[in-house]
Amino acid sequence: MILSMTGYGRASAGSKKFVVDVEIKSINSRYLELFLKLPQQLQNKEYELREIIKNRIKRGKLSVIILLKKNGLAEDEISLDTDKLKNYISLLKQVKKAAKISEKIKLEHILYSRDIFTSTIEEISEEEFKVVASALDSAIDNLMEMKKKEGRELEKDLKKRIKFIEKKLDEIESLSQDSVNEHFSRYQEKVKQLLEEKAQSIPDDRMMMELAILAERADITEECVRLRSHLKFFLEAVEKEQEPGRKLNFLCQEMNRETNTISSKTLSVNITHNTVFIKEEIERIREQIQNIE
Repeated sequence: MILSMTGYGRASAGSKKFVVDVEIKSINSRYLELFLKLPQQLQNKEYELREIIKNRIKRGKLSVIILLKKNGLAEDEISLDTDKLKNYISLLKQVKKAAKISEKIKLEHILYSRDIFTSTIEEISEEEFKVVASALDSAIDNLMEMKKKEGRELEKDLKKRIKFIEKKLDEIESLSQDSVNEHFSRYQEKVKQLLEEKAQSIPDDRMMMELAILAERADITEECVRLRSHLKFFLEAVEKEQEPGRKLNFLCQEMNRETNTISSKTLSVNITHNTVFIKEEIERIREQIQNIE
């Protein structure tokens, strides 16, 4: 089963004390990369939250935002402690007087003190953390559903492209014997031309045997068999592997290798054209594979 690495999930959960909103965005990455934006009350729970995600998702660059809300206000919408503000201003006035500073108290002077600000939610308990974990799980469920839907579309596209390659490979195999004969004829003509120029001769049976050996080296049967085998394994991985991404990428490399060998061994223009079409399709497949988890 194919899963896309791109997706989006969102979920909410609540308790008597607060509501938690979770948002997850996933894009392509060779490995699993997690970027969490957490409220202050969840900083000490980051490890547990990461483990929940790692147990569900294996690859991708994930951006996870968790917000805690109380009375409709987000946790990071901080509130002002007016008593601490008054005490801080009084302290600044004392400093001015003691240091004989005439400068007026400005806003930036007040903002230096973080003690005058308080968050709207106190530290959460273990029971309340279970609510957060539940919201995260639900958001991952929604993300996975989107990844599955996109994965099904990727699977359709990959199968279509493999079918196209198989069609081109059929054409190559039908042309392959003629290609060997073409090699033989060209070698024969070239040898005769060289011998005539040098006024030399070689027994016909000896020459025919050597030419046959040379022409046989141009046979692409083995490469075609291996390429067809790779196509078969590719489809099996798409349909049966739980996490096929890396395996599909390896098979693409092998498919490209066999196609290059076929192209280098043949003198047939038609076979060469078909290998170009196959390599173009393999490259498109490789690009699609980058989206697979």
